[in-house]
Amino acid sequence: MRIVFDEALYTGNELIDNEHKELIDRVNKLVESCENGKEKVTAVKTLDFLMDYTDFHFSDEEKLQQEAGYDKLEQHKVQHEDFKKSVDELRQMLEEEEGPTDAFVEAVNKNISQWLVNHIQGWDKAVAEFIRAK
Repeated sequence: MRIVFDEALYTGNELIDNEHKELIDRVNKLVESCENGKEKVTAVKTLDFLMDYTDFHFSDEEKLQQEAGYDKLEQHKVQHEDFKKSVDELRQMLEEEEGPTDAFVEAVNKNISQWLVNHIQGWDKAVAEFIRAK
């Protein structure tokens, strides 16, 4: 499932929106590498590339929330940790397979693509609204 960054995903915070665009681009590259039947090594590298950027982005988001005094920072961090765990589980799944299987692609769509869209539309928009209201 390719993610399109459109109005539904804008938070109104320029830093976060720009980072979301990059994160989505990396997720889309992972999905493309799997759907195009790329070899396991390519999918692993793409997944690692995604995880590196995810760490960077989540750190920025959490710093922004801390500076703003966001009252749901700890719950938001739990969401981020759950996502990282899902990515790690996908990496383990990929390591155990000879390459990106249909089950792996389905897990990427559910645990990465759908999760990210839902997280941005719910959690991240709430943070942006909190910051704007301050």
